[in-house]
Amino acid sequence: MAESISKDQLKQEQDQFVIIDVRESDEITNGVINNSQNMPLGLVIRNAKKGQIEDLKEKKICVYCASGYRGNIAADELVKAGFSAVNLEGGYMAWNQ
Repeated sequence: MAESISKDQLKQEQDQFVIIDVRESDEITNGVINNSQNMPLGLVIRNAKKGQIEDLKEKKICVYCASGYRGNIAADELVKAGFSAVNLEGGYMAWNQ
């Protein structure tokens, strides 16, 4: 299982991560973490399996969703595919508190 990172830790180390928002595009109207890129969960998994995001293997990735559930799945799949990935604990809801 992939590791999690707290919002406080991410805020301190934000520049060290590629941040991927795994929510669906209609969910991002609620706001996003600055400098994150949107790649819905299914697309993250497909891109990792098809080798379409290999350039990210050299980087640390932090994924997030609304509450942490999908982010955990995404981080887990990325780790299985050889990426260095963590999930934002509590997702965007925690980030906003």
